[in-house]
Amino acid sequence: MSNVIEFRRTTAILALVAASIGGGLIAAFAVASRTNAPVSVVARADTSPSTQRASQLSNSFADIIEKASPAVVRISTTRVIKASEQQGNNPFATDPFFRQFFGGPGGRQRDQRERGLGSGVIVSPSGYILTNNHVVDKATELKVALSDGRDFTAKVVGTDPQTDVAVVKIDASSLPTLSFANSDTARVGDLCFAIGNPFGQDHTVTMGIVSAKGRNNLRENTVQLQDFIQTDASINPGNSGGALINAHGELIGMNTMILTGGGAGFGGEAGNVGIGFAVPSNMARQVLDQLVKNGKVSRGYMGVSLQAISPDLAPQFGLKNDHGAIVGDVTPGKPGEKAGLKSGDVIVKIDGEEVKDSNDLTMKVTSHAPGSTVALDVIRDGKPMKISVTLGQRPTGLDWAKSGGNSQDNNDGGNDNGTADNSSARGINVENLTPEVAQQLGLSEGIKGVVVTNIDADSSAADAGGIGRGTVIIAVDRHPVMNVGDFKRLMAQAQGKDVLLTTNNGGNTGFVVVHAK
Repeated sequence: MSNVIEFRRTTAILALVAASIGGGLIAAFAVASRTNAPVSVVARADTSPSTQRASQLSNSFADIIEKASPAVVRISTTRVIKASEQQGNNPFATDPFFRQFFGGPGGRQRDQRERGLGSGVIVSPSGYILTNNHVVDKATELKVALSDGRDFTAKVVGTDPQTDVAVVKIDASSLPTLSFANSDTARVGDLCFAIGNPFGQDHTVTMGIVSAKGRNNLRENTVQLQDFIQTDASINPGNSGGALINAHGELIGMNTMILTGGGAGFGGEAGNVGIGFAVPSNMARQVLDQLVKNGKVSRGYMGVSLQAISPDLAPQFGLKNDHGAIVGDVTPGKPGEKAGLKSGDVIVKIDGEEVKDSNDLTMKVTSHAPGSTVALDVIRDGKPMKISVTLGQRPTGLDWAKSGGNSQDNNDGGNDNGTADNSSARGINVENLTPEVAQQLGLSEGIKGVVVTNIDADSSAADAGGIGRGTVIIAVDRHPVMNVGDFKRLMAQAQGKDVLLTTNNGGNTGFVVVHAK
């Protein structure tokens, strides 16, 4: 009862206060209307604690940017395109009739100059600058502009196309620098700022958050070692090589590319949609240290291809979860084969540390120096085992490919036991793999199996992914397939059960589960 009385008393007091204020305002406007006197309203500054905190936060951002921005530079590049390169790209240039239209005396083409623009981060007071490989690639002239208006000619110290990292050097001293943060400690949701020169607008700052970490498998670009930080801070053409800093003004990444409706593009050349990627500072620093010291980067290498484990694949390999990496191809003569790794092995740990997925294993292996030995925990045919691998030197550049393939039994399995040269099972239509077809598919001579000619759209195989026209099936439930007869027999034996197919797409071995329907 007392609570009710107290509530009514409070309500009455509030009503009286409101009535008094309202009455006062009405009286003031009434007097003003009779005397034509103006009514003045005083707007007082909001000095509440929340407003003060917002002001302090704004000032702190400004202080961070003011300190960090001078360490970000503009990089202007010039590339001379030789006439011979132009001719190679021009189907008409070799024709005498059309040659007269392509410039130069006698119709000969002239060298052309191509100009580019990017950003860089000063990481040493003596003039070492971190940037992207694609910013300086094939450049014949580099110019660096500092925030204080000074311009320098720069030289390339070294490049690493596999991470898209490069280091350039200018002759200067006592330069402002950005310190490296430990990018492993960056968390999704952390504030971050991108600083660069989009569209030539020097020292543009955009703000966002760390949207995700460990992004990889961006197939539209050529960067092989991918462990990107994703951010929604705006990145546009000219931002490439610029800084991604945290709220402490430390470098957590180097802005590299964005995702657009048309795929992934370096530096945002296709337009920003709020999905940008930066090379983590830890990776960039490792590359920087090696390039400055040696002019090149050396990485560990096992000589095997790897596949991620899906929830469908996990039980097929005797796993309780989808952590680890499946070994696909094992290159003959390389460290993996010498150590005893086999196709179908699942690597679940390296040096006692859990392997999350195939990209995680790649990052861990490449972080070791060639010649070092790693201890692998492996699951083979459902049984755990340990294998030690002495790593080799990972090939450099972007165009290297694994040499050779898996050794295969040369027995062709004889004839097809009277069956036809084509067959279908679970919506997978196949025919025998002939030497002519194998050559068209770019396969090595040792590959045996059947080639997929079509997948029924309403079949479980169509839902599986990783299999389509031109895929070669080399095993069913780990049993080799030499011809259509083997395929039909093994698929019939698996009737009513999920089936594990070992496949080869373009020379790469993989594994696919096709569910029973």
